[in-house]
Amino acid sequence: MTTTGSPASGAAVWFGVLGPVECRDGAGRPVRLGGPRHREVVARLLVARRRVVPVDRLVADLWEEPPPGATGAVRTFVAELRRALEPGRRPRTPSRLLATEGPGYVLRPDPGADAVDAWHFEAEVARAAGLAPAEAAPVLDAALATWRGPAYADFPGARWAHAERARLAELRLHAVERRADALIRSGAPREAVWDLDAHVAEHPWREDGWHLLATALLRSGRQGDALGVLRRARQVLADQLGADPGPGLARLEREVLRQADHPDEAAPATGDEVWSSAAAAYEGSVPARSPARLEATASLLRELAVTGAGGLGAARRHRAAAVAAAERTGDAELAARVIGVYDVPAVWTRVDDPDAARTVVRTAERVLARLPGDAPETVRARLLASVAVESRGDALAEGALPRAADPPGGAREPWRRRARQAADEAESAARRLHDAPLLAFALNGTFLQSFAHCGQAARRDAIGAELVRLARTHGLLGPEVLGRLIRVQALAGLGDLPGADHQATAADHLADRYERPLARVFTTWYRALRTTLATPADLAAPEAAEVTEAAYAEAIALLPTCGMPGFATGLPALTRLAPVVRAGALPAPEAFAEADWGPYDPWVRPLLLLGDARPDEARETLRTAPRPPHDLMAEPMWCLLARAAALAGDPVLAARAAAVLGPAEGQQAGAASGLLTFGPVATYLAEAREAAGG
Repeated sequence: MTTTGSPASGAAVWFGVLGPVECRDGAGRPVRLGGPRHREVVARLLVARRRVVPVDRLVADLWEEPPPGATGAVRTFVAELRRALEPGRRPRTPSRLLATEGPGYVLRPDPGADAVDAWHFEAEVARAAGLAPAEAAPVLDAALATWRGPAYADFPGARWAHAERARLAELRLHAVERRADALIRSGAPREAVWDLDAHVAEHPWREDGWHLLATALLRSGRQGDALGVLRRARQVLADQLGADPGPGLARLEREVLRQADHPDEAAPATGDEVWSSAAAAYEGSVPARSPARLEATASLLRELAVTGAGGLGAARRHRAAAVAAAERTGDAELAARVIGVYDVPAVWTRVDDPDAARTVVRTAERVLARLPGDAPETVRARLLASVAVESRGDALAEGALPRAADPPGGAREPWRRRARQAADEAESAARRLHDAPLLAFALNGTFLQSFAHCGQAARRDAIGAELVRLARTHGLLGPEVLGRLIRVQALAGLGDLPGADHQATAADHLADRYERPLARVFTTWYRALRTTLATPADLAAPEAAEVTEAAYAEAIALLPTCGMPGFATGLPALTRLAPVVRAGALPAPEAFAEADWGPYDPWVRPLLLLGDARPDEARETLRTAPRPPHDLMAEPMWCLLARAAALAGDPVLAARAAAVLGPAEGQQAGAASGLLTFGPVATYLAEAREAAGG
């Protein structure tokens, strides 16, 4: 248990929900929360994850048939809990831990994941996904040790806890299996056997558990036991589910039978053994400063980037050094190959490190200028694709973007034209050369340069569909995952939710089968968006906010360890803002006082000022507001500007917003990002047109 800060701040209080609900102060001493209803209030507020829960919702959740005076009882519980949780708080000073906000209450433990055991568990499981197997196993072991029983064990029949308890239980089973997999992969299969045996006995329908147990036995030299497990799995699945084993179990059974028929054959080397042997041979054969080693490093960084958050961060840090080293050799073709080999699929339109992206693009342009005329066309095309991919959004913009009220064009237009030209040239070359991997890379650049105008979801869906066809024809895993994620976004924007669901399921299957954990971040966010899109339009604002909060809890939990700051920063605050603006209301500044808007602050700020009854400041902020970047969040940001311009009386900006949003009139604002929605674009468009006098 890690705690920091003073009791008055709430940072020193720790909550446990992985078992009976409990609380401890900064010294590790138990905090007496009171009776069952007091603990249930705490638990219900923790499920809300630092979001406000209206009093009437608390009453409905605590009692099936609320007694007279239930609202007063809740207020009494809260007052008593405040005294228990913050004993040093001065009388009549507001509580910072269990606060009153608007129509209800919010519990704000320390923002760090360690303040609540369930949050810590989720963060550690996510962190382990980006680690090597030998490092992941102890992390998962420690995370699983935090469980003291079923989640929210005090409230087994509470409806409000059902979804969260089920989600955490599923995550725990996933962690058990991933720990076993990490032990097997790190050369310790015997350590995984006992836990897996208990795991499949308790959860016999989970094929992954059976597969891991049989694999652990096989790697331990126990072929007979492995075969027995697979036959037991076949019987159990037939008896309980009426189903045959999936293809993974069937393949493993054939492998076990093969080894049983040829007992004198040497056991196959593990992945770690093969890696160590090959690495040693490479170290001994290839000179330290040779071009071959530099190219091999660049290829390794490409593979490292798709292994998870840790690998992506490491690849990002080392790539710039590899590019600089290649350019210093003076060999333009070598430098081009080192830059162009990094064809890591990119689905998000805001780069994680703009300075690094700017460096790569500038180097690529210098290398393009120095390439000899007889250089292979594929080398030149890969450089162009790199320029297009790294120039996505407004990655190369230095200083302020053009003002939102300015006409199209401006100081950045030549750079944007160059990026789109690079994408077009790379795609044309790839088609001319019939080079499938190059075409996949070029289409990634085309996708990332397709945001010059709003309302382009259909075009992006066509790009994603071509990527999927190309990938399936030529066996390209990364491009298939990319194509399906692009289609998830585009189909959500077009309102085809069944189609988006299908693409998300396919992406998850590929991510699990081929260890591409970052894909799950995007599909989890899509499913949260899916829930909000299915919410009835006439649902009252507090209830809509609660639905949104619950839907995004798992998605937000993935952000701290996803390794993609360009994606993660500011999103949690936008999910809280979304139900407010969908309802046509202005955000109450006190409700968002601690919100981190990240890069979205310039377009949220005018609405916050209007909500604080400061129209003059709002108009001045709108006057200097930059144009939203050309990326997946452009449409929702323009919608915020449209509403603020209408409310503040800025006809120039309102007219500009109407012109920009016009092509997206039939879409949901933001849904094409696959993340969140502010509601129909048509609503904001009508407001902007009326304010513009049109």
